[in-house]
Amino acid sequence: MTTEFTVDPTLTARHASLPELVALLEAQHTRKFDVVAAASKLRAEAGQLVVAGAGQKLISADGVSDTDVTLRPTGSADGDLADKLGIPVKYLRRLRAEGKTALFDHNVNTWLRELGDYKLFTRALVNPGENNGVARALLSASYRVIDNLDVLYTVLDGIRAAGVPVEITQCDLSETRMYVAVSCPAIAQHAPRLLAGYTSPFSGARGAENPVVWAGFIVSNSEVGAARTTITPRLTVEVCSNGLTMTADALRATHLGARMDEGVIRWSADTRRAEIDLISRQARDAVTTFLDADYVRAKLAEIERDATVEITAPQATIEHVADQLRFTSGQRDSVFAHFIKGGDTTSGGVLHAVTSAAQLVADADDAYAMEAAGMRAMSLAAAHATGRR
Repeated sequence: MTTEFTVDPTLTARHASLPELVALLEAQHTRKFDVVAAASKLRAEAGQLVVAGAGQKLISADGVSDTDVTLRPTGSADGDLADKLGIPVKYLRRLRAEGKTALFDHNVNTWLRELGDYKLFTRALVNPGENNGVARALLSASYRVIDNLDVLYTVLDGIRAAGVPVEITQCDLSETRMYVAVSCPAIAQHAPRLLAGYTSPFSGARGAENPVVWAGFIVSNSEVGAARTTITPRLTVEVCSNGLTMTADALRATHLGARMDEGVIRWSADTRRAEIDLISRQARDAVTTFLDADYVRAKLAEIERDATVEITAPQATIEHVADQLRFTSGQRDSVFAHFIKGGDTTSGGVLHAVTSAAQLVADADDAYAMEAAGMRAMSLAAAHATGRR
């Protein structure tokens, strides 16, 4: 029997609309359960995480007593357990995958006892009226919470206040991160050098006939410790919706704050407002900086420097790029197929192939990581083709 947990559909969404994302985040918000507890109050039981005394009060003839909360860890939460307890994550996941829950429990409980009074912050979703749910993360007690819903509303308010016409073109949610793609077709530039030889592998539309890119950015946040809040500039290629992300220019906010007291946490409106002030400022900065014609022109000029190198050995070049970027064999093969379909035999064609292939990746985290590697892929391809190192 195996206890490897599948992805919870209430935690994830791929290629969602903005209303769909909002509905999912609001449903999660009503179930959120945050607790800071000493490691000695946590235990593994049948592969699940139990937080002693954190549940609803039980009223009986004998008085009021505390109850425990039992939580099913996500894969990310298992990773946090391994990290906090110094257990190799591959070993812990193997125990779960092979159904060796007694050994899983023994390892986790042994090292939880070693930590004693050290406080850990558990983020979870609990089922309404019940003492069970999903453990999403096990974090430091000084982790500063910036929730996805707050980030989303703050960024949307910032955009609205700036009065810039934008489109929310795609929303994705993984167990660990939220991604929201914002495009501004009103801020567009022609990119004939980048798109002259390219054909969309999806529609067959030719870049030479519509060499247009739009301004925009990606908003990303993790409320479970997987990454900082980021707003990353992104150009969208109109003929294929490929995203060209400029990770070096990203605005970031680290989730680290004052140490929290022990107990179940009920976040006040004032606390949430204080935590998102930085995000509000960054949203205004992103609109001012990234949704700007001069910025788009400058970034296109940077991209085009490496975009026109002829790739005479595509298979060898793409294998080199895939090795350097640690793509899986499936990702490598997909990039090669998209390179052939795209018909652009330049280093810019490698950029297009990586970013179009990324659109078909089922896992949101893998998809956005692959897209973010597009610029690096183009530079690696150009260097490989010219013998530069």
